[in-house]
Amino acid sequence: MPAGANPKREREFKQLEKSFRQEGRYRGREEEVAARIVNKQRAEQGETQAERNAEKAGKAPDRDLPIDGYQHLTVAQIRKKLDGLSAAQLKRVRDYETLHKKRKGILDALDNQG
Repeated sequence: MPAGANPKREREFKQLEKSFRQEGRYRGREEEVAARIVNKQRAEQGETQAERNAEKAGKAPDRDLPIDGYQHLTVAQIRKKLDGLSAAQLKRVRDYETLHKKRKGILDALDNQG
């Protein structure tokens, strides 16, 4: 496992590697495959150095939304800001909300906008 992996990921790695050896899967490559699986999970969860650096560089997932500071706003605050947005902007908000927080109050408000 690469440096910086947390204890949970280390346990997952060891468990996967052991499982692959017992099952006879990926003969001779058990460690490599287990590491790839765990590293993919780390990247998806933002646990890698590259992901942390991207966040520091201002690449927040809500940066392209028409509402500033979106991810820090409450449902009520967002609902107030939906009026006046174009159809394309509403679609971007819907796509973001569907992929990230999935808040019913916002999704309902978006349904009523269009």
